[in-house]
Amino acid sequence: MQRRHLIAGGLAAAALPGFSFAQTLEKTKLTIAVGGKNLFYYLPLTIAEQQGYFKDEGLDVTIVDFAGGSRALQAVVGGSADVVSGAFEHTINMQLKGQPMRAFVLQGAAPQVVLGVNPKTMPNFKSVADLKGKKIGVTAPGSSTNIVANYVLAKAGLKPSDVSFVGVGAGNGAVAAMRAGQIDAISNLDPVITLLVRSGDLRIVSDTRKMDEAEQVFGGPMPAGCLYAPQPFLDKNPNTAQALVNAMVRADKWIQQAGGGDVIKVVPESYLLGDRAVYIDGFLASKQALSPDGSFPARGAETALRALASIDPKLDAKKVDLNAIYTNDFVKRANAKYPKG
Repeated sequence: MQRRHLIAGGLAAAALPGFSFAQTLEKTKLTIAVGGKNLFYYLPLTIAEQQGYFKDEGLDVTIVDFAGGSRALQAVVGGSADVVSGAFEHTINMQLKGQPMRAFVLQGAAPQVVLGVNPKTMPNFKSVADLKGKKIGVTAPGSSTNIVANYVLAKAGLKPSDVSFVGVGAGNGAVAAMRAGQIDAISNLDPVITLLVRSGDLRIVSDTRKMDEAEQVFGGPMPAGCLYAPQPFLDKNPNTAQALVNAMVRADKWIQQAGGGDVIKVVPESYLLGDRAVYIDGFLASKQALSPDGSFPARGAETALRALASIDPKLDAKKVDLNAIYTNDFVKRANAKYPKG
């Protein structure tokens, strides 16, 4: 009876769109950890979930949201999640710690992180050097918002220790902290940024939602949001990883063809932060920085390593194997399977 049940289940799975019975999934139930799921940085993850793309691939995915990417990473290191939806550069730090992680599908072609100052507490701001001794809000200490802020500060001759970083999350808490004057500057993402700009509570200093500005800031293509996992997970579960990538590539392609109105119909109401017009503006500002097909750019790993090395003098770039921190193999197969998304 047991064998008949498994075969019947397999045939049912084979009937699912996008599921190949020949490629049996090693693991169907998965947990993905993310830091700030409402952000456009992670929009492909939400689209894949809400549009049923994970289910189409035979996956039962639980997404757990944390205050920032560094917390999401801790969940996978601690074993409470299988995969991180997070910033690409964490794969470099983890390799250096002897815990190899590999990115396997891209969500963001640019960091989309915006650094801006508070007009209330810094009305006379002239340059990034003025941030010395000030409080800067980030989603969570150690997250990509913190790393990008460090990088912009370093270019102005400031060390991370020259400012105070405050974790403010990625939603209404971040907006409230700026409006109350609890922080002097913020490094955050949309829709938080667009909401603050529209209400006059933010003056933009550096904007990596724009592909050209991101390349200028980092000196090359800087991959951002992606799915990454411990190398042993990918080794043991290649078909499961492929199924995840299939879903994410479909989501990347759906976004490229979508307008703001389409996105609003799909995302949860809570993502809009109470203002649909602001959400649509934020989407249009961030859309160009989202990956069109999930592929990592050839020079992306090199750019990310250079950025990290510039803010951490102890980082030994020679010890990093850039080929081991990402792969486009799954993405190539997903694009061949879903050429139109």
